[in-house]
Amino acid sequence: MRFQDNRHLKKWIIGPLAAVGILTAGFAVSQAYADTKQDDKILDNVYIGEVAVGGMTEAEAQQAVNGYVQDIQNTKFTLSVNEKSMTATAKQLGVDWENTNVVEEAAMIGKSGSLIARYKDKKDLEHEPKKLEITFGTDEAKIKKFLSANKKKLNQEAEDGGLIRENGSFTITGGKEGIAVNVAESAKTIASYIMEEWDTKEASIALNADVVQPRGSKEQLSKVKDVLGTFSTDYSSSSSGRAMNVSTGCGKINGTLLYPGDEFSVYQAVSPFDAEHGYALAGSYENGTVVETYGGGICQVSTTLYNAIIRAELEVTERYAHSMIVNYVKPSMDAAIAGTIKDLKFKNNTEAPVYIEGTAGGGVITFTVYGEETRRADREVIFESEIISESNPPVQIQGSSSHSVGYVGVQQSSHAGKVARLWKIVKEGGEEKSREEFNNSNYRASPKIITVGTNTSNAEARAYIQNAIASQNESTIYAAAQTAANIAAQPQQPEEPKEENPDAENPDAQNPDQKPEEDPAKDDNKKDDNKKEDKKDNDKKDDKKEDSKKEETKKEDSKKEEAAKDNADQAGKQEENDAKAAVNQKQAAEAQDDSQAAVNQKQAAEAQEDSQAAVNQKQAAQPQEEAKASVNSSRQTAEAGDDSQASVNRKQQAAEAEVKR
Repeated sequence: MRFQDNRHLKKWIIGPLAAVGILTAGFAVSQAYADTKQDDKILDNVYIGEVAVGGMTEAEAQQAVNGYVQDIQNTKFTLSVNEKSMTATAKQLGVDWENTNVVEEAAMIGKSGSLIARYKDKKDLEHEPKKLEITFGTDEAKIKKFLSANKKKLNQEAEDGGLIRENGSFTITGGKEGIAVNVAESAKTIASYIMEEWDTKEASIALNADVVQPRGSKEQLSKVKDVLGTFSTDYSSSSSGRAMNVSTGCGKINGTLLYPGDEFSVYQAVSPFDAEHGYALAGSYENGTVVETYGGGICQVSTTLYNAIIRAELEVTERYAHSMIVNYVKPSMDAAIAGTIKDLKFKNNTEAPVYIEGTAGGGVITFTVYGEETRRADREVIFESEIISESNPPVQIQGSSSHSVGYVGVQQSSHAGKVARLWKIVKEGGEEKSREEFNNSNYRASPKIITVGTNTSNAEARAYIQNAIASQNESTIYAAAQTAANIAAQPQQPEEPKEENPDAENPDAQNPDQKPEEDPAKDDNKKDDNKKEDKKDNDKKDDKKEDSKKEETKKEDSKKEEAAKDNADQAGKQEENDAKAAVNQKQAAEAQDDSQAAVNQKQAAEAQEDSQAAVNQKQAAQPQEEAKASVNSSRQTAEAGDDSQASVNRKQQAAEAEVKR
């Protein structure tokens, strides 16, 4: 019984256990089937940051979270320094997504760990959502880079103390403190806020800044009182446009204050060159010729300043010579301005500020450099110009159909080619202490260009002046032009008609050289005898016709020779009458580079008029007008150059060529 009881007991225990096993197996199979269906989906009620990723695949969740992160990186920060502020995005400040594996973590919820752990995760999601946080970090180096590039928007520049020179004395103007962003400290402040306090919303951050003291204390500026260097040049013979440009450029430099170490650029100070900024059209150098440009004459401004600052012994960092020689300073003492290609730059290499005063008026421009004199009282700085070599270009004579024959004008004055250098000599107590080569300059030659009128309907006059032009002889071109004008002024002789040949028009007309025929009615017997004689007479008749034609040709040639002889005689007489005018005109042409060009040309024009009065007033009037045009052209060309220095002799140099560059 006991055994049987045991047997029944075993059966009772095994039955329920088998049922539990069957149920467990069924649940496992069911759960495995459910897990298989959701293997590629994130479980519902799962969030990454503010993004609900439940029901998404891992790839879909990654895309959604990326968009959310980008929105956060576009969040704006307001950065401020005192009253100034600017905005920056979180991304510009180096904010980036750090825990990028959070999407993978979300995808594994309920799919990793033991069966019971997975079951528990799922049950927990049924009661409350699962939220995974996104963490952000920042790069301090990126913050510094951003602040360095944008600090000018927040900085408040200090206003340096200044000087005003009025009535021969200086007045000090007070400066103002500035504020500058402290980039390193501000970068730390921003990084700390983002890592510890930022909630991904818009925020404001006050940056660290330093107070910037202005340059130029009263004590420092009061040192500016001594004349370190000064220089003047003359522009009294300049055209009104050029004089305007010299005055405008001088005014833009006047009042410049340079602190120790400051560099000054003349081009930056005086440009741009246009009517809006106070400049007019005037002569300047371009490709070896003189042309009209806005700002013509500005090189005289830079040249005058150059000579003042080298006498103050400031440091010249950039200087260029003109392409051709100028007349208002000696060779190698000039300083050209040509856009950004040629500029004059110099530094204040002293221990105190320097002040530049510029004045322009009465045809004289002057620059004076003031500062603190620390050189010996008996120190003398002298600059000497030395010409190493020189070349003179030939005269170019060119015809122009825009002018009538008789016109002669100087389009461009001659500029000799020169190689020069400048010596700096220092004396102390009258004794030379040093002599050094200061600069070298190379000026190319530019020919004198004479324009001669060729416009005429008279072929003989045109050929005459063209031959004179081809000779390229300046000494004879003025007289040749006058002769061509006289030839053109003569009335052209109409061509005489040829003599008629009566035999050609009326073959039957009686030839006066032919013997009259005998009456055939009186002597019919002589007809046969006269046949041979008639044949001879006909031959003679033909010969006489040929002789007549030759005679006519000789007469025509004789007439042409006589006409040519008359023209030659008249031209010879005219040349003789114009000898005085030709000499004066030659002197006028040669003197155009000299100070008396305008006077000599006027004399030449008057001499031309006197020499032609007896021949033809009308012929004399035209050379007079053309001579005046030549004077005006010469004067305009002269004004395209630069004048000579006033301190030598203004009146003597009034007609010299003025040149901008």
